[in-house]
Amino acid sequence: MEGKFEPLVLAFCCNYCPSCSADLAGSAKMQYPSNIRIIKVPCIGTVGTIHILKALENGADGVCLMGCLEGKCEYSSGNYRARKRVQYVKNLLGKLSIEKERLEIYNISAAEARKFCEIAREVTETVRSLGPIPLKIDNSKI
Repeated sequence: MEGKFEPLVLAFCCNYCPSCSADLAGSAKMQYPSNIRIIKVPCIGTVGTIHILKALENGADGVCLMGCLEGKCEYSSGNYRARKRVQYVKNLLGKLSIEKERLEIYNISAAEARKFCEIAREVTETVRSLGPIPLKIDNSKI
């Protein structure tokens, strides 16, 4: 009997607010799914199209970007650039017949540990309902 599908979700988190909210959630012993793998980045504006696509190609079933609140970016406009980039990649995914819901972007402040946990649960449930991504590469054949 096969087990229930458990997705792998990669979360690119800005080193400022979202990473702090994740750390606060951990300190407060709040629970969020272990399916989330956090990658701290200086700003989500530094996450390129290639990073998102490679994450999906190399095993992530879903990707989310978590940045500072709009207008509060430490790098001025990084989260605006990231929002445009996410929309661009969603359009690419649609053209590849891959569900756009596998990619999302969120804005979160440093004090919102509870919101971080809610987002992590929401993303995990969404990706779980979509099933495994059909894009994974079997590197053993390369």
